[in-house]
Amino acid sequence: MSDRILIVDFGSQFTQLIARRVRESGVYCDVAPFHAAAAALKSAPTNAIILSGGPASVLDQNGPAAPEEVFRSGLPVLGICYGEQTMVAQLGGKVEAGHHREFGRAYVEVRDDCALFHDVWTIGAREQVWMSHGDRVTALPKGFRAVGQSEGAPFAAIADDDRRYYGVQFHLEVVHTPHGAQLLRNFTHGIAGCKGDWSMAAFRAQEIAAVRKQVGKGRVICGVSGGVDSSVAAVLLHEAIGEQLTCIFVDNGVLRAGEADTVVDLFRRTYNIPLVHRDASAMFLSRLAGVTDPEQKRKIIGATFIDVFEEEAAKVGGADFLAQGTLYPDVIESVSFHGGPSVTIKSHHNVGGLPARMRMKLVEPLRPLFKDEVRALGRELGLPPAFVNRHPFPGPGLAIRIPGEVTAEKLALLRGADRIYLEEIRAAGLYDAIWQAFVVLLPVRSVGVMGDGRSYDFACALRAVTSTDGMTADTYPFSHEFLGRVANRIVNEVRGINRVTYDITSKPPGTIEWE
Repeated sequence: MSDRILIVDFGSQFTQLIARRVRESGVYCDVAPFHAAAAALKSAPTNAIILSGGPASVLDQNGPAAPEEVFRSGLPVLGICYGEQTMVAQLGGKVEAGHHREFGRAYVEVRDDCALFHDVWTIGAREQVWMSHGDRVTALPKGFRAVGQSEGAPFAAIADDDRRYYGVQFHLEVVHTPHGAQLLRNFTHGIAGCKGDWSMAAFRAQEIAAVRKQVGKGRVICGVSGGVDSSVAAVLLHEAIGEQLTCIFVDNGVLRAGEADTVVDLFRRTYNIPLVHRDASAMFLSRLAGVTDPEQKRKIIGATFIDVFEEEAAKVGGADFLAQGTLYPDVIESVSFHGGPSVTIKSHHNVGGLPARMRMKLVEPLRPLFKDEVRALGRELGLPPAFVNRHPFPGPGLAIRIPGEVTAEKLALLRGADRIYLEEIRAAGLYDAIWQAFVVLLPVRSVGVMGDGRSYDFACALRAVTSTDGMTADTYPFSHEFLGRVANRIVNEVRGINRVTYDITSKPPGTIEWE
């Protein structure tokens, strides 16, 4: 059994980043909101606890706090930002509203040595960190000592070596704290004694055994979209239970050019996995007729998917289990800081939720993983690079990349432009450097001159972003030469589009899809 770190979430935008840093060091971790942390602590053996940051104030009457079980456990505890403040307040120290707030880059003066700083920071050094706090610690609980201070935080780093309690006012999980990952590793490996032996090979073996135990001799159906998540989940399940698995692929009519053939080829020819292929594109398009609201499109596509999926599941004789490619960010969001929605089938299939009438238990083999970890598992399972490295493509697909009504004519235009864009990206050797690239058919028509005549056709926008985990994104810096070549091909080869633009805006944390 691998070691485990429990991260108690107080609503920080960086909580998932803490988890990623821990896992990158070879240590498995779970994230639990503060109100569910006591149960999570009891659910499995735990080596140490990390208290995350958060937007609240410990001075608020109803401010969130760590469960008392955290401090009665005898385990090492690391408090980060709000986590440090609530630890101090709960153990008898004092937190006050800051007279000197710190947001962004700051510097910590290392005042004393401690196990957290071992071989990373030395006494007297001035280290760059990333701050984000208004309140600050002004008095320490018994047993603590100050080991670092900044201009706005006299207790920017604190330590109680006997109880193995440590706190930092800065965010050591972000790249703007240059040695933050090493400090975090000192906590997980040095202080908590974790071995760092968690790997995709170990996860693969562990999850296959778990699936076999859960499913027994039951039958499983799995909805596949051709995306990384559902493809990896299906291949892992097939390795675990073989012919007990049937995959269902619903063509919703808003896929990219050639997408359906690619999916069928992977499952039927490459892996010989039983696959039901249902072309329901006409049904989806008829239900989308006249609909312009993007969220309504999602709901229609989700509800229609459930209808078709149920029909096909009944045809294969039903099943005991429904498998889906739920990832860890979905889990965290569903039990979020303020409490989340009930269980839903992933949005790349639908956004309607799992109807009680389906009467199937869920199998979610990817539930503990982040997106980039799913790709690593795909490589471990031997999936072709074309699938492992493919860009995310949400289930509503081209429907949410056509602002306004979705029609067969618009879909044909968008598919043509999208195909050319991806062809040029691959030809330039840029596909793997980009997280997600796609074309949006804009809801405007533009007057242009084509040859000797005027045209009044659609405009489209190209988008490409870089990311590691899909939580934040930055625009990919294409050359003007590349963009000119793509635009020229689209205008010349796709009749009905006469103008091409490039979207250079970045997306904040939360989503990188076009909405």
